Parts: sequence; structure tokens; C-alpha cells
Amino acid sequence: MTQADVEALLHARHDRPFDVLGVHMSGRKAWCVALVPDAEDVTATVGRKKVPLTRLEGPLFAAQVPNSKFTHKLTATYADGAIWTFEDPYRFGPILQEMDQYLIGEGSHRQLWRALGAHVTELDGVAGTHFAVWAPNAVRVSVVGDFNVWDGRRHPMRRVGVTGVWEIFLPGLGDGDLYKYEIAPRDGAPFLKADPVGFGAQHPPETSSVVRDISGYRWNDADWMATRAGAQQRDKPISVYEVHLGSWRRAEGNRRLSYKELAEDLIGYAKWMGFTHLEFLPISEFPFDGSWGYQPLGMYAPTIRFGPPDDFRALVEAAHAAGLGVILDWVPGHFPSDAHGLATFDGTHLYEHADPREGFHQDWNTLIYNYGRSEVKNYLTANALYWFEEYHVDGLRVDAVASMLYRDYSRAHDAWIPNRDGGRENYEAIDFLKEMNIACYGQVDGIMTVAEESTAFPGVSTPVDAGGLGFGFKWNMGWMNDTLRYIEKDPIHRKYDHHLMTFPIDYSFSENFVLPISHDEVVHGKGSMIEKMPGNEWEKFANLRAYYGFMWGHPGKKLLFMGCEFAQWSEWNHDVSLDWDALHGPLQQGVQALVRDLNHLYRDTPALHRRDCDPSGFRWIANDPDLSLTAFARFGEDGDAACVVACNFTPVERRWRIGVPASGSWQEVLNTDASAYGGGDRTNGGTVQSREGDWDGLPQSVEITVPPLATVIFRHQP
Repeated sequence: MTQADVEALLHARHDRPFDVLGVHMSGRKAWCVALVPDAEDVTATVGRKKVPLTRLEGPLFAAQVPNSKFTHKLTATYADGAIWTFEDPYRFGPILQEMDQYLIGEGSHRQLWRALGAHVTELDGVAGTHFAVWAPNAVRVSVVGDFNVWDGRRHPMRRVGVTGVWEIFLPGLGDGDLYKYEIAPRDGAPFLKADPVGFGAQHPPETSSVVRDISGYRWNDADWMATRAGAQQRDKPISVYEVHLGSWRRAEGNRRLSYKELAEDLIGYAKWMGFTHLEFLPISEFPFDGSWGYQPLGMYAPTIRFGPPDDFRALVEAAHAAGLGVILDWVPGHFPSDAHGLATFDGTHLYEHADPREGFHQDWNTLIYNYGRSEVKNYLTANALYWFEEYHVDGLRVDAVASMLYRDYSRAHDAWIPNRDGGRENYEAIDFLKEMNIACYGQVDGIMTVAEESTAFPGVSTPVDAGGLGFGFKWNMGWMNDTLRYIEKDPIHRKYDHHLMTFPIDYSFSENFVLPISHDEVVHGKGSMIEKMPGNEWEKFANLRAYYGFMWGHPGKKLLFMGCEFAQWSEWNHDVSLDWDALHGPLQQGVQALVRDLNHLYRDTPALHRRDCDPSGFRWIANDPDLSLTAFARFGEDGDAACVVACNFTPVERRWRIGVPASGSWQEVLNTDASAYGGGDRTNGGTVQSREGDWDGLPQSVEITVPPLATVIFRHQP
């Protein structure tokens, strides 16, 4: 041990402490060196022999000991008489395997979380926790916590080869212990960071990572996992209930429900409502409630707001037991600049770009991942796999994909850097999204990924080997924007904008689309769905019922945000519960009953879902812009009964003859004007009979009643 080693240890700047601390041979002699701040005396117990160590300088102690093949413990005595005996962490060898090191260095470690993070384990018969973190540009990294009075001098970590990873095994630490990494940069003072691959975190506003043993959970959803692939294909009914866990329902005193409580209440409700999937707004740990989870920092930690990791697993398992898939809102597009997070993690711009023209989101005041760095791309790809493999989620809805695809997204002409070809496409982000989808679909059976992508970027839901991004589905933002613009208009003006309801079909089969009425449509002054509707109270509810009928009849999978299914008056507020008291009103009860029946009809009627993403499953029948009438047919596979959907978006009842694609009886299977939904019960008497003769280019026709502000759905009865 040189004087340079001594100085580096005393000033907490030694980057290879395992070369000095612990027991090492010098010639034929073994020496024990220990760094124990604040200790008065230190004794090493080597085998059966106790050896007092001599103070070299400050908290550094050393002495010759028996041969290094013996394990040893240290006993420190303090000025107040306290005595502490502990396993010396510097007697343990490296843990990170060569293959882990190779894959991390290559940026291809698809199970990164099994190498990095804090893992409760046993080494040489000693229980403890193995810590590993990527910080390639740091001079020194230490694990700190209550166990070492947050003193970065006490447990500096081992640098692992050339990977940029640091590791240490700390005996005695386990599930529930708080920790952070103290990082000494090349320049400046040391600082504290939470674990980028931490499996648990303190409840905000506290910012420490928490050791969580996520191994050994006994899953009981094998039947679901074996069959879910058949429930998530594009020819299957997919109707998603989008939920913010913190405000779906609250207990007395405005207390959030726990994962376990949600496993009972939310799961039972979603199943009763007929939804096929739940989609949770982001649950990766996040510091600010007002971000709704869209500014995550703990990408590997389910938020502690509702309980520990295994309780979240129990929620997923309960959904599977009820036949519901679980989709997580996933945010790989940006992260906040909070001091304990990823920003300048090792004193350099490690996860983010240094240039704000590439690395800063002006809209959200957040930082953008550097997708061109292989380790960062691997960090995110492995995170996607982590949620599939460790938590059995069934899908990921990827947030703000458009912001990732374009370098000039929401930027002034001089506030962005073109790609290598001078264009606006972000090649690195595109490559990441492709790689993520290849990895997820290639390694985990039966999953789905969904892109929130608001532009006309080609091939979002086309397989990568066919030139696409590889997503399973894409949100149809154009459909949502156009149809909401239409339905918000006074019916007297709708005839001038009939194209808003019909034009989206022109591109409805260019992608595998989901029709989303999401949280974004009922916040920030946009009003609730029922508030958007024009007219008096009865007309508002009739408009909304007609719109939902149109939506469920239209090609595309369905997504509806919580509260919209029962037409709560108030705009969504993440700080309080949904207004469940609104269900005392019969009109709200009617909308809830309608959405429930729409879900069951959609699931039970192949013509309404089998060709959601295939143009052969749709045919226009008639459009009358002056009367705001529209009618179209839906088809399944051969042998599936066809359906006809007719909509009237004026407050005037219409008798309308329309063509139908087959002869026989057409059963009215849903009428949004039914009294059970709060309507006037102007129905078609159960069935209508077709009449032979060309009409609307079809061989048969029927005369139907389309009630005011209503959608009627008929199913063929041969």
C-alpha cells in the first residue's frame, strides 16, 4: 500500500479499494487493512485468532494476520463504548460474471436488472445484498444508507473491468433497507443518486432507493399466461379501461386505495363492465403526483404509493384470474431532471444528450434519453422486458412516440439538430423502438405493444422485418380528434362537417388501430365527456350515447378512460376520487349500462371485432350529410353474421331506408335510445325484414327508425 493509496482512501477518491482493503498477501505475509471512520480501536478476527489493528492514519487501520485463506470479521470500538462486529465486505471476491460484463459492455444485456441493482443474496454462507451500478465516468462510487450513517468513505465499490460498472456485496443488508449511491465525479464534490435499476423507492417526497427482494414470488396465473396470446391478436375483441390508480376510487379521508384493495374493487368492476383489458397510467416510480407518472425516475420500481412490489404483482394476478389483461403506460421518451435521478448521473451527461437541442424537452421541462448510446438503449429495452418477465404484464402502451421519432418535435426551426442526412427523423430513437419491439415480441410469448403516435409516420404497427417499427397497435389520434370536434358541435352545424366522421375510415386500415378516448381528453379545461356535448341535459346524454355507439361500431380496438363510462360531470382531477355519487342519477346509470352492453356486444359479435384492422371488414352503406345520418356494415369471417350500424346525429327522429348486404331478418341488438340507457325507447320492434332490390348498391334493403341523437346496431339473422 502506497502513500497515494492512503491519501486516496482518506479523501474518498480511491477507484480500486478492493486492491487495498481487506486481507492481501505481501510476499509470504498476510496483512489486513480496514477503513473504519470514527472507530477508536479495530480488531480483526481471522479464523480463531483476534488481531488488534494499528491505526495508520485517520480511520485507516492495518496489521499482519494469519494466512489470507481464512475468512475474517472486524470489531470496532467507539468513544462512547459502543462495539460493532461485522463481516468485512472487502473479503468477498467479484460477483458480476464475465458474460454479464460482456453483454453490458456490448449493450445487449436483455436481463440487465439481474446484473445491476440491489439483489438480496447469500455469498460464502453470509446473507447480504449485492449492489451494482453503471457509472463509467465516476472516480469513486460508494453505497450509503442508514447502515453506514450515509458516509461515502465507508463502503467504496469495486470497479468491474472496463464495463463502467461498480459493485460491492454488503453483508447484513436486506429487504427494506434504504440506500443511495454516493458518486465522486472527476471534478467537483461528491453527490447522491438513487439507483437507476432500483426495485423499490421511498414514498415521495423522500428520494432514497429501497432494497426489495423481488425473487421467489409464486405466480398462480399459468392458465392465463398460456392462453393470452389468443386474446391479444388483432382479430380479437380488445376493449381497454384506462385507469389512474390514485384517483379511480379513494377511501375515507381521501386515502388512496392500495394495490391489494384495487385487486378486489377495480378488478371486479372492470370485469363486470365487460372490458377485456386494464391500462394503468405509469406506475414506474415518479417524484411528482401532478405528472400522473409521466415523469418517471424509478423505471424498475412499481410506485410505493399503493404498496410494495409483490402487492403490485398480486394486482396483476387478480386481473388475470378475472380474465383481464394488464397494459402499462410506459415512458421511455424523457425523464425529469430531479437531482437524485438520472441527470448527469456520474457527473457527465450519461443517460441524456449534453446539447439541449437534442437532450431537453421544452414542452415538459424534461431530459431526453441518448438513444445513440448502446448502454442507454439497453437500459430501456431491458426495462420493457423487465415488466413483462417480472410482473407478467400483458402489454406496454408507449407514451409520446412522436416526440421520439422527430428531432424537431415541438421545436423552433433553429432549436434542433438535423440527422446525419440533414433530415428531421431521429434515427437513433427509431432504431431503439425497433430493437425494443423485436426483443419483447421475440422473447416473451403473447404480449402486445401499443404506440401513442400522433403523426402519419409510416408502418408504426408493421413488423420490423417488413420495414415497420414493430408495434402491435397504434392509437388512432386522428379519429379521436376529428370525431370529438364533430360531436362537440351543435347539431344544426354538423352537416357542414360530416367529413369529420367519415374521413378517418380512409386511413383506418393503414395501421392496427386503437380508438382512444383517454385521460388527455378530459383534463386541462377540456371538460368531461358529458360536458363536451351540446344541448340541454337530455341532448347531452343522448349525444354521448350516440357517440359511444358509433365508436364501438367503428373499426378499431377500444379504449375509454375511467369516469367516461358513467358520464361524470366533473373534469378528471388526479387528487380526488371519481365522482361515483354521480351514479345516483338515472342518466349516468344509463350511460354506464350502455358501455357495459357495448362491451359485451363487441366481444360476443365477431363482425364487430374480427376484421377491426382489415378493410374487408367494413363497407359504407349510406351517408346523408344534410341530415347528419351515416350507416355502414361490419363483417367477420365466413359464417359470421354481418352487422349494420346506423347513426343519427340530429335531435330529429328519422325513418330511413338503407341497403343491407344480405336477405332475411335484421335483429336490433343495440339502440342507444333504449329506456334502459335513459333514452326515449324509440326502437325497431326487435327485428326488421329485408326487401329485395338494389339499394345503396346492395341487393337488399330495410326501412328503419333511427331515433334522435342515437346509434342503432342490427345483426343479420339468416
